[in-house]
Amino acid sequence: PTVRRRRLAAELRGIREDKGKSGDAVAAALKWSPSKISRYERARTGLRPREVERLLDYYEITGPRRALLLGLAEDAAQKGWWEEFTDSLSEDYKQFIGLEHEATSMAIWHVDVVTGLLQTEDYARHIIGSYSRVEPVAPGMIGRLVRVRMRRQQVLNRDGLQLSVVLDESVLKRRIGDEPVMYDQLMRLGKEADRPNLTLQVLPLDAQHSVFGESFVIFSFGQDADAMLQDVVSTEHLRSGFTLEGERDTYLHRIAFQMLSEAALDPVASRALILETAESYWSGADKHAHA
Repeated sequence: PTVRRRRLAAELRGIREDKGKSGDAVAAALKWSPSKISRYERARTGLRPREVERLLDYYEITGPRRALLLGLAEDAAQKGWWEEFTDSLSEDYKQFIGLEHEATSMAIWHVDVVTGLLQTEDYARHIIGSYSRVEPVAPGMIGRLVRVRMRRQQVLNRDGLQLSVVLDESVLKRRIGDEPVMYDQLMRLGKEADRPNLTLQVLPLDAQHSVFGESFVIFSFGQDADAMLQDVVSTEHLRSGFTLEGERDTYLHRIAFQMLSEAALDPVASRALILETAESYWSGADKHAHA
């Protein structure tokens, strides 16, 4: 629904601009608040199909284009699974999950922790639990956020999804939880690396680093009917995702990802480094428990 809503918002904004109308004029004609127009055009809130019909009447849109837009409105009104956690999730995070849910490919660069889609439950719990030191989070809330993160991982099994992940080598050595948590996390990475739809690479600490900055995810969407959906970049900050969308931003992040990928070890060497780090750094006294 997130992607449909964004596409519908872009289409309706385009129609308004083509008709030479201001948002205020449209709002006045339909007796809506101007902020309502701006919220749905930025895909911040959805429009009910009946409201879309009123807009299309006002814009005098008929025929196949009208049918396409009403179809999008129906799809956009569906609820995603994450809506049931709506009290626990920020708007940005819900939008992020929606994009992840519908993307056909993702390119992910993570500089400080393992990307959420590949985290074990214990590793995720330690990270999410640590937020509460920055701002108070109820224990029940931590559990819900961990459940959401685990549920997001179901996209890994979705047909047609291609995933490219580059992790900084420091991620493999940065302690989250205790040795067994780290050991299990790295073993999980080693196992996931075998997925046919995942290319997992590690950027070694001694590689030439030419890209500096925060972690980011580039979502791409395949052909949707007759319109290509814009790629979307999301950069992650301490707690909240932050979405950038200008074509220039997305293009620059694409170039950055390509440079990171070229500087990183190939998937086979990356997997070997992950497993070797698990043994040399994190197996410790606990080794016999894993044997």
